[in-house]
Amino acid sequence: MKLTTRIRYLTMPVLPVAALLLSGCGGGGGGDDLGVADGGIRGTGASVGPVSGFGSVFVNGIRFETDGNVVSDDGITSESQLDKGMILRVDGEWRNDGEGTAERVEYDDTFRGEIVIVAETLDPDDSTIRESVTFTVYGQTVVADKQTVFRGLSLQTLDDGDFVRVSGWRLPDPDGRYRASYVGSLEASPNDVEIEGRIDENSVDISQNRFSINGFPVGYDNTTTFGGGLTESDLRDPGLVVEVEGRIGFVGGDTGLIASNIEQDETRRYQRGDDDDIEFAGPVATAFDDADSTFTINGLTVVVPDDDVFEDGLAGADLQPGLLIQVEGSFLADGRVEAAEIEIRDANAEVEGRINQASIDFSASTFLVGGVRVQVTPLTIITDDNDDQRIGLADLNGAFEVEVEGIERSTDGGEVFLEATKVEREEEDDLDNEYEVTGRLGAIDDTTITVLGVRIRAVEGETGFEDTQRDQLKADFDSGERPLVEVDYAEQPANSGNFIADEVELEEEDSDSDG
Repeated sequence: MKLTTRIRYLTMPVLPVAALLLSGCGGGGGGDDLGVADGGIRGTGASVGPVSGFGSVFVNGIRFETDGNVVSDDGITSESQLDKGMILRVDGEWRNDGEGTAERVEYDDTFRGEIVIVAETLDPDDSTIRESVTFTVYGQTVVADKQTVFRGLSLQTLDDGDFVRVSGWRLPDPDGRYRASYVGSLEASPNDVEIEGRIDENSVDISQNRFSINGFPVGYDNTTTFGGGLTESDLRDPGLVVEVEGRIGFVGGDTGLIASNIEQDETRRYQRGDDDDIEFAGPVATAFDDADSTFTINGLTVVVPDDDVFEDGLAGADLQPGLLIQVEGSFLADGRVEAAEIEIRDANAEVEGRINQASIDFSASTFLVGGVRVQVTPLTIITDDNDDQRIGLADLNGAFEVEVEGIERSTDGGEVFLEATKVEREEEDDLDNEYEVTGRLGAIDDTTITVLGVRIRAVEGETGFEDTQRDQLKADFDSGERPLVEVDYAEQPANSGNFIADEVELEEEDSDSDG
């Protein structure tokens, strides 16, 4: 079963957007010449989110001009050392044209250390392909999936003993799991590790200078620095979540982390700075409360003044724990944030296959894969599965296959397309015309089904139907449901627009919060 950090978002409805999106966004060339974001608040403050491009850096769809310097205690001092997917805090100003100027760029690892694989979710059609991996870093649990950006390794090659840096978000579950936005390979260094998490109840022993996080021992001494205003006595605060850096050694006779520095966890990224405006991405922590029109995320309480702040068909009821969203707003006097815009950042559909090279439109930042129109935006992360170089839209112009994770959208005119959250480029093994698409059933008649705007021939006797029957799919659709399906199909002949399904599979959905 797929991890619910992805499945849940596959239950989201099709989200309509203005038709201008298809012509108004820039692409991402070899130099990451992305366009700029449309609309949104503009001012001075903080923007916190994953890097989606460079030149200088793109965060939350805004291109920030920087001086090239990065503030970090994790060995990263310049923009050239950053990778896509790393979560940055940018303090500065952003303008109506979607560009901004950074006064300060800050990066901090969420985890750094050796991993142990504890679970994996495999493609039901190919047990050699992972769809997600759950691993631990010194007892702290991290989930990585197809939206995670990897550097120096991949979702498929991640293995026990790998030494990595992780940039991610804390998930709203009792086990204190984290969702990885970025996982990068590092040279093993047990003298330079980092974890964060909630201090275990009743684990603090100040007389022995130790405590534990998810059962992993942490020790400290008079050389340990308590940062960000945190003090030793604060360790006793119920539910305190901390970040600890140091080295692996023995704590009370057990393997543990000997701390050189202890401070507040990653929620400090989202704290109010010198200005009121803030924009950030993260997973919803507590669901939207109709009574007071608030929800929590990244340690902040967000106030929703009215439904106009929801973008592209999103609604308060959709704000369930774990959903990855982006919020733009301003701090109120009481420390809450009043939202000006809220939009989804989590994929709810995907397509995989060879790019139709003739379809690439660099001015509109679109291309076709198996008949699916893919829209690249300033939020899209474009990577290569084997190459560590920085690539963009222009670098997709070749004999490549891609895996595209994205959000199903429709224009005012009814045209369905896939707004890409991540595009992973792969070298094309052969020149076949086989594709795979996952999305909501958009239409069905006697001979065809439509998914992500692509009409595909699917007839009993010619097409295999897994976990369902064709008649049942049609009955469900006619009753107003939109089943989630995965379709393996081919274009015959090539470039003809004639698509024929080999297999249609009903995808499992799960509202559980556990992976």
